[in-house]
Order: sequence, then structure tokens, then C-alpha cells
Amino acid sequence: MTVERVTADFWFDPACPWAWMTSRWMLEVEQVRPVDVRWHVMSLGVLNEEKLDELPEEFREAMAPGGWIWEPVRVCVAVERQFGGEALGRFYTALGTRFHNRDLPRTRETIVAALEDAGLPAALAEAADTDEYDKDLRASHKEGIEKVGQDVGTPIISVPGPDGTEVAFFGPVVTPAPKGDAAAKLWDGTLLVASTPGFYEIKRTRTVGPIFD
Repeated sequence: MTVERVTADFWFDPACPWAWMTSRWMLEVEQVRPVDVRWHVMSLGVLNEEKLDELPEEFREAMAPGGWIWEPVRVCVAVERQFGGEALGRFYTALGTRFHNRDLPRTRETIVAALEDAGLPAALAEAADTDEYDKDLRASHKEGIEKVGQDVGTPIISVPGPDGTEVAFFGPVVTPAPKGDAAAKLWDGTLLVASTPGFYEIKRTRTVGPIFD
């Protein structure tokens, strides 16, 4: 029997280490389940702009207009708009590897290196310092967040449900990123609970930070 492939739409902010962990799991899911990931951006800056005063100072400065949290995601939008979703996925991998696995500084040089590694023009890094793509960024963010509600973060995943209706959820938040059969089991279980009518949340306190491998 032929199993129909499905598309999983994935919204992320490249600065978030937890979204990065989930994205690496999704790449593994592509290998073990008939799933194709389609990449989209969302923004921690947009998500928190109405509650900056409630954030710790270090996060407030980063997420305020002009803060560094806006720079990489603006470049992501520029990549997607000019070169499409597949290029966005390549750039996200190149950028996230530098930000998270290698803990390189969140600078223009790091962004340019990631663009070049992804086979994209270095000039796209100029989008970091302008609001040229902010309208598109907000539209993409809104599209993702409206699927799950305002009281979540990044990432967001949306897939066709068992009855054909859309199923969208935040997370899963996991570390390290599961591989092989473990990735498949988590995917199957996540879809099961996410498609259960009336199900909203399972959560426990994190006791470790992201484990990059």
C-alpha cells in the first residue's frame, strides 16, 4: 500500500535554540516518515513586542525594535522571498549550526558566512538593518501564530489531520533531537495527541538546556 506523503509547515525564529532542536528532529522525521518540511519564519521580537516591560533586561534589549533578535530573522525573510522555501531551509541549517552548535557571535560576519555556505548572495545580509521585509515577516508570523494562539512560542508545526482538517501545535520541545526510530515514535505520538479533540497541553519543567550534536 502506498502511503501518501504529507507536508509539515514549520515556523521558527532562527535565534531560538529550542526551535533549532525541534527543526533538527523534523529533518530526521523526513527520513523516517513520509513527511516533507516546508519552512516559514516567525519572530520572537513580534511575539514579545507588547510585553517588553515584563521581560528580563537582557531579553528586553534584544527584542526591542533595533535589537539583535530582529536581524537574523529579517535575513531569513529576504532569503525566502527572493529564493523560496527550500533556500530558506538551507540557510536556516547553515545559520543555526553557527549560532547554536558552534556558538559563534550573532554578527553580520556570521550571517554572511551562513549565506555563502547555503549558496546564497552575501548581499542578502543587508536586510538585517532595514525594515524592508518587516511587513512580510509580520504576515508570516501571523499566519503561524493564528493556528495555535498567542500564548505559545516558537516553533509551530502544522499538518493535515486524520480527518483532513488542519492540526497545528507548538513544539515539541525536546533535547537532544531524537534520531531514527525515536524520531518516528515522537512524531507519531505528537500527531496522535495533537489530533485528539479537546487536547491542549502536556508539559513539565525543563531540567537541562539544549544539547547540540
